[in-house]
Amino acid sequence: MRIGIDLGGTKIAAAALEDDGALHAETRVATPRDLAGTLAAVVAVIDSVEGAVGRCSPGIGLCLPGVVDARQGVVRRAVNLPWLDGHPFAAELERALGRPVRLANDANAFVLSEAADGAAAGAEVVFGAILGTGVGGGIVVDGRILNGANALAGEWGHTPLPWRSPAVDGPPLACACGQSGCVETVLSGAGLVSIHRRRWGTEALPPDIAARAEAGDAQAQTTLDLYFDALARALAGVVNLLDPDAIVIGGGLCGLPGLVEGVRARWGRWTIEREPRTRLARARHGADSGLRGAAWLWPAST
Repeated sequence: MRIGIDLGGTKIAAAALEDDGALHAETRVATPRDLAGTLAAVVAVIDSVEGAVGRCSPGIGLCLPGVVDARQGVVRRAVNLPWLDGHPFAAELERALGRPVRLANDANAFVLSEAADGAAAGAEVVFGAILGTGVGGGIVVDGRILNGANALAGEWGHTPLPWRSPAVDGPPLACACGQSGCVETVLSGAGLVSIHRRRWGTEALPPDIAARAEAGDAQAQTTLDLYFDALARALAGVVNLLDPDAIVIGGGLCGLPGLVEGVRARWGRWTIEREPRTRLARARHGADSGLRGAAWLWPAST
């Protein structure tokens, strides 16, 4: 079995993953608010899991939000975990555990999980798109995460939304990255709310928009159609650049009704190949994808 750790701003989750993908001995604790406490908590959840199932892989896999230099084991920028910024976190954990540790960005771990035994199983090149509070992404090639020279491979949320139409998309909005008009400003949860507000002059949260559309509300369905149009353009840019075998969509917005069908019906307007053969699917493992992907960073124990 392998050990996977999902280190987030509010919780630390750990589990053992069998070769067939079954999860065992899952445990969760609150994330401490300092470096020493975080290290101790990670060690504790590993001890808890291995106390239930026995010694697992000789190496530990861990994912967390932010910019992670996987080659050096250094957290360049940790979202909601600022006490990890700039720290050689892998080396610190290795000293505490007495065994090697591999780190990954949580979006990259999500893609690895879906490429290993999820919605993109068997695909050679996989792009993962996370649609939620923010917009993230990652790339896996031949079962390995593509990190990039700056640990930024797959971060499509901070690229410009392509083929922008002011009449459809409205004016470019400021993005948290310091630019404007980024994919994230349109395809995040706040972006969906903004589309609805701009089109209809009323406020509605994503779950409400989805529920109304499913109930046959024409305004809510138009909002989703506008969102699907923007998503199709953004993913068409990915297809034209990366030409992945599969694209997997995760995050809180991946369950929007008609999302996969809506994108498939539209993206051929902008892809070079008018009927892309790229597989498009919702994530299979949902909230467990990061945890599972962290475990897949290592081979099984021998």
